[in-house]
Amino acid sequence: MRYFVGEDPNPSSTPVPAPAPSPAHTASPNIPTPSSPSSIMPNSGVGREVAKAWESTIRQALMPIIFQDTPTAQGHTPHRQASVNISVSNSQIQENVDIGMVYQIFADEVLGSGQFGVVYGGKHRKTGRDVAVKVIDKLRFPTKQESQLRNEVAILQSLRHLGIVNLECMFETPEKVFVVMEKLHGDMLEMILSSEKGRLPERLTKFLITQILAALRHLHFKNIVHCDLKPENVLLASAEPFPQVKLCDFGFARIIGEKSFRRSVVGTPAYLAPEVLRNQGYNRSLDMWSVGVIMYVSLSGTFPFNEDEDINDQIQNAAFMYPPNPWKHIGPDAIDLINNLLQVKMRKRYSVDKSLSHTYLQDYQTWLDLRELETKLCERYITHESDDNRWQQFAQEHSLPYPAHLVPPPPASDDEDACDDSDMQGLTERVSIL
Repeated sequence: MRYFVGEDPNPSSTPVPAPAPSPAHTASPNIPTPSSPSSIMPNSGVGREVAKAWESTIRQALMPIIFQDTPTAQGHTPHRQASVNISVSNSQIQENVDIGMVYQIFADEVLGSGQFGVVYGGKHRKTGRDVAVKVIDKLRFPTKQESQLRNEVAILQSLRHLGIVNLECMFETPEKVFVVMEKLHGDMLEMILSSEKGRLPERLTKFLITQILAALRHLHFKNIVHCDLKPENVLLASAEPFPQVKLCDFGFARIIGEKSFRRSVVGTPAYLAPEVLRNQGYNRSLDMWSVGVIMYVSLSGTFPFNEDEDINDQIQNAAFMYPPNPWKHIGPDAIDLINNLLQVKMRKRYSVDKSLSHTYLQDYQTWLDLRELETKLCERYITHESDDNRWQQFAQEHSLPYPAHLVPPPPASDDEDACDDSDMQGLTERVSIL
C-alpha cells in the first residue's frame, strides 16, 4: 500500500482506537527510546479501505526487499539499489508499483538506525532529489508499535512548516514499511558533541533555540505536542555554521488542547518534565520543559539533573545547577530563561510566546542571523516584519551596522501610485489596440 501526504482513501471512516500505553523504557539520554502508541487521527490516510488492504497485503507472498548492485558509467558499484513490489489499493484500482522505479535506495548509506528499522539515503529518480527512507522490518515490529508509526505519519501529513521535517509518502509490504522523508544533514546532538568545547556558543544557541520555538509555535497552534524533544530530534538542513533546523520524530506526538491533559507514557526520560515522570498528567508545557533541557545541554554540554535525586531539590540548588565552569562565562539572561522553562509547576512554566519575547532571545545579532536565514530561504517564518523598524532604530541608536538588503523598500507615494495607475492604463490600452 502507498499513502501520499494528506490522502485518505475513506475520509468518512472513524479513527482506529490505539492499544493501552506501555511502560516507559529506561535508556541512555543519547539513545532513542521505544515509544508508546497513540490514537490514529481521522483524515490521516488510515481508513477502513486501507485497513482491509493491509489485511489482504499481509496475506500476499510478495518478495522481501532485494538489494541489487547498480553499476555506474565507469563500471563501479558505489551503491546498491533496493527494489520491492508494492500492492497499491485505492478504491477499485489495484496495481503493482516497484519502489525502485520511484526511489533509488542506497543500502550502503545508513543515516541512522533504531530498534525496529534503519534509515537509508535515497534519491527520487525523476527529480534527483535526495531523500531519507526509514525501512522498518515488520517481522521485528511489535503490533503495539504499529499505531506509533501510523501516528507519526498522520501527524506529519497534517503539517506544512519550514521548521518541521517534510514527509513525502509511505509504502508497505508484508515484510517492510518504507517512510520517505526529506533528507537533512545531521542533528543538533552531533553539532554539540563535535564542537571544540563540547558545547555551543551563546550566539549559535540563541539561533537554534529560536528556530525550535518557532516550529513549536506552529505545532501548539495546531494543538499538537511533540512530547519527545531532544537534540537528536532537531535536524540540521546543512553543514553551514548557522543552519536551518527542523523538528522530526513525531512518534510520541499527541493532539492536546490548550487546557487539556494526557497521561500516557511518552518521551525520553532525560528530557521529560516531572509531571510525566510522576504520571501526573501533562499538556503542551511538556515541550517547554524539554526546550529548557536542550538549551542547558547546548550551553554546558551536560545534563541539568541527576536521575537519582529529586528534581525539586536540584533546581533549588543553584550551585549544583550552574557550576562556575562553564556558567560563569554565560550571561545571566540565559540562566533566567532556563529557570523559567524548568519550572516544576506547569502553570509557572514559560510558553512559546513568552520564551520568544524573553530578553535573552530578543537580541539584535540573533535577529540578524535569523533574517539572513529567511532571506536565503526566500520565506519569512521565524521573525515578523512588525519588528523591522524596531531593530533598524536599535542599530541606529547604538551605531551598529544594518545590512542594506534587509532595509524594507519605502512605501509608494500617492504620486507614484498615480503614475503606476497611468502606466497600467496605457499598457492596457496598447494591448487592446493590438
